[in-house]
Amino acid sequence: MPSHRKPRTRIRTAAPAVGITTAALASVSLLAQSAGAAPGRPKPTVDEVQRKVDDLYRQAGTATESYNRAKEATDDQREKVDGLLDEVARGTARLNDTRRVLGAYAAEQYRTGGTASTVTLMLADDPQAFFDRNHLMKQLTGREEQALRDFETERAGIAKKRADATRGLERLTASQEALRAGKQDVQTKLAAARTLLSTLTAREKARLAALEEKKREEARKKAAELAARQEAAREAAAAEAAKAAEAAEAAKKPPTTPSTGTPSASTKAAKALAFAREQIGKPYVWGATGPSSYDCSGLTQAAWKAAGVDLPRTTWDQVKTGTRVATAELRPGDLVFFYDDISHVGMYIGNGMMIHAPKPGAYVREESIYYMPIYGSVRPA
Repeated sequence: MPSHRKPRTRIRTAAPAVGITTAALASVSLLAQSAGAAPGRPKPTVDEVQRKVDDLYRQAGTATESYNRAKEATDDQREKVDGLLDEVARGTARLNDTRRVLGAYAAEQYRTGGTASTVTLMLADDPQAFFDRNHLMKQLTGREEQALRDFETERAGIAKKRADATRGLERLTASQEALRAGKQDVQTKLAAARTLLSTLTAREKARLAALEEKKREEARKKAAELAARQEAAREAAAAEAAKAAEAAEAAKKPPTTPSTGTPSASTKAAKALAFAREQIGKPYVWGATGPSSYDCSGLTQAAWKAAGVDLPRTTWDQVKTGTRVATAELRPGDLVFFYDDISHVGMYIGNGMMIHAPKPGAYVREESIYYMPIYGSVRPA
């Protein structure tokens, strides 16, 4: 079927690239001035730099989730607009076919003595505005009348679709503006963090690395404590199950096995976990969903998709899926969310550890779930 609209240029969203916008440069410049040895202002300590950089990365994580949500909305709106424009094109083609049929009827009427006004009426853009419909219908056969009704119905439908497409394009423009703003926000935060780190001397960078390692070690100790508690719970449950089996044997009744609270991972969880393990060593890239790089929610989404479970794109939506679980009851494959704003997520692997895509400049790795403040956890399936 021929297309009766001009070729459309489909709008593409550029892949996330860590560039520095004018706003980012301005922010970085101000931050660098405060971080450097400005006259009358003391240089921040390594501890202060660590806290500031951690906060900037956390803010960048939040901005990344905002970007992911805006991108998802933009993609959905673009698909809807494309669908509406395609419907308008098909409807226009049908309308033109009907117009040709009406033109043939009008020409025949003219040759057989029909009025010239009827010809004008049938080819007019607005037959209702020409003169009273009842007068027209008296001059038409049943087939001609139905053709005219179809023409009017088709034209009204196309007008509505065009109006819907116009509103859709307006919403798409708004989504794209939000997307651009989100991208700029992420870039600004990351540029500020990089600039702040660049002000450190080699000795200060070594001190910062030592502080980071101390933080990791404290998190590993807490993970080990959780692993010990979970192991104790498993042993207690196993002992309870053994007692139940003995009692059932003595009474000659089928034993009832209580839930241990930590059964082996389900088949789906095992598949998701296996996928996540295969991604270890790949770089974190904000807005990425694989296969060569990921951000935090992109990794968890891809891992569970490999297990046949579709998760939403952002941490804010992923936390609403599945069943909420307590930290003490975590199983491999569960998702653990972090910070009050739910801006980070990792996949639990057992023993207080997780696999996650940490932050820009880092790679997918195993880490203690206590490395960041825990918000809550869910079991997707």
